[in-house]
This record gives sequence, C-alpha cells and structure tokens, in this order.
Amino acid sequence: MKSLLVRFFLFSLVIAACSIAVTAWLASQATTGAIRQEQGEALETDAAIVDELVQYAATHKDWSGAKPTADEIARKYNRRIALADHNGKKLVDTGTDSSPQLPVTPRAVVDPLNVNGKIDPRAVGPFKLTDEEHRLLHAYAAQLTDCNRYITIVDAPNGRPRLSNDQPGNLSKWEDCTVGDRLYTMTATETAAYAELQTLFTKCIAEQEGDPSIVDKPPGKVTLDWETVTVRDSPPDVVSCMDTARREQLKPHVAEPVQLFLTQVTGNEPQSIDLSTTGTTRIALVALGILAIAGFASWLTATQLVRPIRALTAATKRTAEGDRTARVDGGAGEIGELAKSFNSMSEKLAETERQRQAMVSDVAHELRTPLGNITGWLEATQDGLAEPDPHLIAMLLEESLLLQRLVDDLHDLAQADAGTLRLHPEPIALDDVVDQVVNAQQNREILLRAETTPVHISADPVRLRQALGNLVANAVRYTPPGGEVVVKLFQRQDRAILEVTDTGTGIAPDDLPHVFDRFWRADKSRSRRTGGSGLGLAITRHLVEAHGGTVSVTSTLGEGSTFRISLPQV
Repeated sequence: MKSLLVRFFLFSLVIAACSIAVTAWLASQATTGAIRQEQGEALETDAAIVDELVQYAATHKDWSGAKPTADEIARKYNRRIALADHNGKKLVDTGTDSSPQLPVTPRAVVDPLNVNGKIDPRAVGPFKLTDEEHRLLHAYAAQLTDCNRYITIVDAPNGRPRLSNDQPGNLSKWEDCTVGDRLYTMTATETAAYAELQTLFTKCIAEQEGDPSIVDKPPGKVTLDWETVTVRDSPPDVVSCMDTARREQLKPHVAEPVQLFLTQVTGNEPQSIDLSTTGTTRIALVALGILAIAGFASWLTATQLVRPIRALTAATKRTAEGDRTARVDGGAGEIGELAKSFNSMSEKLAETERQRQAMVSDVAHELRTPLGNITGWLEATQDGLAEPDPHLIAMLLEESLLLQRLVDDLHDLAQADAGTLRLHPEPIALDDVVDQVVNAQQNREILLRAETTPVHISADPVRLRQALGNLVANAVRYTPPGGEVVVKLFQRQDRAILEVTDTGTGIAPDDLPHVFDRFWRADKSRSRRTGGSGLGLAITRHLVEAHGGTVSVTSTLGEGSTFRISLPQV
C-alpha cells in the first residue's frame, strides 16, 4: 500500500464512489423537495379556493347565484370547481359537458359555520349594519380620527368601524374626544341581534337545567366583538351553549354546507411521482458504470502522474550524490511546474557551488595578499634586511587593518546568512547620521556634500552608518578627481529615502544585477586597494533589509550612479 500509484487509484475510486453517492442523494433530495414544493403549492391553491368559497357562503343565504363566482375562481387558479349538496346533487360545476366524471371523494366541505371547528368571522348574519347605521358610525369614526390623528380605524366584517388590532380599545387614547362614546354605542341592529342571541342561549341553558343568568343582556357599549362573543372562565356546557346559539342564529343567513370537488381543467387528477424499484436498480447500474469508467480514468491518470514523479526521484538521488547537472522533463501541468522548479533548483545549486568555489578563491586571495606582505616584511626584518623604522611599522599596521576589515566584513556576512545579525534600534535623527558619514569621508580631490531635511526613524545608528558609509566610500572610490558626490535625505510618504549620487565612471547595464554580489567588481583589474574587498555593497544590502528597507541602484555608463536606500519610518 506504499505505492503512490495504488494509493492514488484507490483514493480516486473512493472519491468517485462518494461523488456518485452524494450526487444520487442530492438528486433524490432535490426531487423530493420539488415534489413537496409542488404539493405545497397545490395545497395552498386548494386552501385559497376553499377560503373564497367560504366567503361566498358566509355572505349569501344559498348557492343559487354562485356560478359566476365559481367560474371566476376557476379561471383565477386554473382549476375545475364542482359543488354538490350532502345528497351528492351537483349545485355548481365550472366544467363542460365533455368533462370526465368527478372524483368519488370530495376535496373539502365548504361550511362557513364550521371552519376548522370555528365560525368564519365573515358570517355576520343579523349583525350586519344597515346603510344608515354604517354611514352614521363612519361619520363618528371620521370625527374621532380628526380629534386624535394617532388613531387608526378599520372595519369589522359586519361594517362597524373599530380600532385596528395593534391599537386595543384604550379610552385614554381619546379621553378628550367625546365622539368616542357614540362610536362604541350599540346600534339598533346589534341590540336586536344580541337580544336574539341571548334568547337562544337562555333556551339552551334552560334545556340543560343550567342558570340562564350567567350571561346578562348586552351592555350599552360594545366590550367584545360580535364574532368572538363567548363566556370566559365558564363551565364547558355554558361555552357549548353559546357556540350552539351562535350557529343557530347564523344558520338562516349563510349558505348550506356543500361538498367541494377540485380537479385539473381537463378533469384529471395530477399523477404523483414514484421512484420505483426499477428506477432504483437503473440508478445503481448507472452508478456502477460510472464507477468503472472513473476507475479506468483514475488508473491512466495515476500512471501518467507517477512516471514523472519517478523521474524526479531518480534525479533527486543523483543530485544528492553530487551530480549538479541532473535535469527532468516533466511535461505540462502541475508535475511540469514541479519539474521546472527542480531544474531551477538544480541550476541554482550549481550556481551556488560555483559561487562558493569563487568565494573561497577570492577569500584566499584577499587574505593571502596582506598576510604575504606582513610575513615578508617580518622575515626581512628578522634577517636584518629591513630596519623596523616607523615607516615599516605603519605599513605593517595598514596591512593588518586591511586584514581586520576583511575579516570583519566576512563576519558580518556570515551573521547575515545565519540570521544572527543583531540590531539595536533606537529613535535617531537620520540627518545627523548623514552628517557624520559625510564628515568622515571628506576628500580633498572630490566635492562631497549633503542635502538633508530633518527625518526621524527608529534604527540601529551604528549599522546604519556602516551601510551608508559603504555606499559613500564606494562612490568616492569610483569618482575621479574634480568629481562630486551628493548624499540626499528626504521623505516620500511614510518612507525615509537616502540617495548617494556620484559623477563617477558608472556601471554597465549588464553589470547592474551583480552590484550587490560578494567579491564583485565592475573593473576586474582593480585590486583590493583601488577596488575594495568586494563585500561592502553586499553588507549594505543585508543591513538595509534587516531594517525592513530596500536598496537599489541606477547608473549610466560614463556619467555616474545613484544608490538609493528606502527605510520605513514606522
């Protein structure tokens, strides 16, 4: 199981199987959801049709004139509507003579006095106000809203104006509006209807040998809406009598209960979707076929994938054994990118090895010269061929100092490579650092000056002087007598910019990418006395990057160069 080919193949099969299973499950869920949504929409349509028919029954005494209303509802919902009484006699049918027979079982019973066990509030019966009462109460309502603009008036099903549901009957809302009492005074129609309801209720209670005085006659003001008249906190028989009385009172004013048959316009019932065992078997067979195809494709893909990986493995082993010429052809895609990265790494290793060998050679050369001079003069002095006069001692001291600077530079580079180069940042005035470096590098043959503006940053002043000093020393070294070196300091947005510009020999475009390499000199014929150790610019780059900044160079051959340090001020 350690083979990548086998693992990739098995893993692909698992993914394919899981994908098929999830796809089948999602398809099943989507189908089920669509069916449920369709059924829900059908139920909503049926409920809306029943509600509109109940409204008609609640406001009409019979179904004799219901055909136009049924036709309109049928067109609205694109359904065929048929109504039949309890004997099965058809009362209303929006279908044609050629329509199929109606289903045996009705869809619902339309009864305004029994809608989910309750009386439909639109069945007003004797409580419906006369036109005169309607006009008078609405005149009172208009006066009340003029008196208090925060009051919202709505109509009850029987035509009585009243407060909306979100504004309960709190008289404090219009205590200064005298018209409020008149608005909520019962009309003659309502008084007669409540008296009739009281009589029917009393009769029911008397038949049950109860106390007919439990419900008093209606008060002078309406305290309960007529459609919710009940006896609160009363025994069940009292509540039952009130419900019976209300139904008996409303029965002559509403249409009789009827059976409702609903079909499609053609008369056919919609067919339900059924996932049979045959369909399930077909899905399973298709899934197995897809799994087989996926397995074959996975095997081919795995084979193509493993071949370049094996080539990469072999090339890696050769590289580990010291072969710096190992290369891989990975083709296209991610493996091709990996192969390119490996080839790039191999080339980089080869280049690094060449640089290492060159560096060892340069270091040996740089150390050999001052050591050779020191050794030779000391041997000459020991043999009596040279006198240890002040001039000789000064020359040997200069060679020792050159050797010490070279060792210090190599030490700084070693710390930078190891990531142990330590900084001690503190708030400093960068213009003071520039002045210190310029004063220390003054030369009688070259005009060296500074153009600064006050800039404050947090940095290591010693390391920053070292970095800037290397740039200034390099500019002075490559500027002929009579030339000029200018050190500029200014701000650009949130960056501090240091520029060292000279009028020296300049750098060729092909040499610019190597300026900051170790032991690199533009003029290969220059010695360490005229061209430096070749480490100053490399050290400067490391010091600037350690401060979070960048260093760059622009140059024109024969006209001069500009080295630029950019440091963050935060």
